[in-house]
Amino acid sequence: MGFGQVEALAQAGLQLAYERLPGAAPTFVWLGGFRSDMAGTKAEALAAWARAGGRAFVRFDYAGHGRSEGRFEEQTVSRWLADALAVIDRLTEGPLVLVGSSMGGWLALLAARERPERVKALLLIAPAADFTERLMWAGFDKDMRRRILETGRWERPSAYDPEPYAITRQLIEDGRRHLIMDGPIPFAGPVRILQGGRDPDVPEAHARALAELIRSPDLRFDLIADGDHRLSRPQDLERLVSAANALSQQLSP
Repeated sequence: MGFGQVEALAQAGLQLAYERLPGAAPTFVWLGGFRSDMAGTKAEALAAWARAGGRAFVRFDYAGHGRSEGRFEEQTVSRWLADALAVIDRLTEGPLVLVGSSMGGWLALLAARERPERVKALLLIAPAADFTERLMWAGFDKDMRRRILETGRWERPSAYDPEPYAITRQLIEDGRRHLIMDGPIPFAGPVRILQGGRDPDVPEAHARALAELIRSPDLRFDLIADGDHRLSRPQDLERLVSAANALSQQLSP
């Protein structure tokens, strides 16, 4: 696998790294997770699938992630949504399938709401919709909340990195501007959700609650009973590529 030509897109004063593969419509756009990047296993698997089949594919790093500019702790959901919309508007054309992993699932739903004429399908992997409120703030104890409110940040240990990372008051408060799980979420196209049954970060119940809110005529929830949050084992990647391939065939002109 690996990258082809990695380029940069100027967006709100920062350079965003991206890779764009030309090919047949619809274009698949990868939206990664919180503190993830476009070099992850799932994004690589989809890029390899797209290259092999001559399908259009775009992946990128949000501000403060991966190869893109910016300090991670200075970013917000608003900024990352703006990054996603800039990529959609300036690097793609025609019908789109947004592939959102974890936080990227939330951003995919928000982007689909902003660009309903472009986004024709959603492929969501452990979608962490409203995670700043429902999966972070709701789970923080009084001391954690106090630190965030009084100092503006709290250093959270990471299960995926030896170094802790900052949860900022700005991130929490900005996230509240984009909450979508307080009512129905209309979407006209097909939606596919892949969810691990042993996901400690986005519990199955959270993903199912989201699925129940999405008003799509063609929604499928695929529970991988022994799957974790990353869903990056060979069998998980096979399911992901299979779902992408089926959507590509369903939406091909």
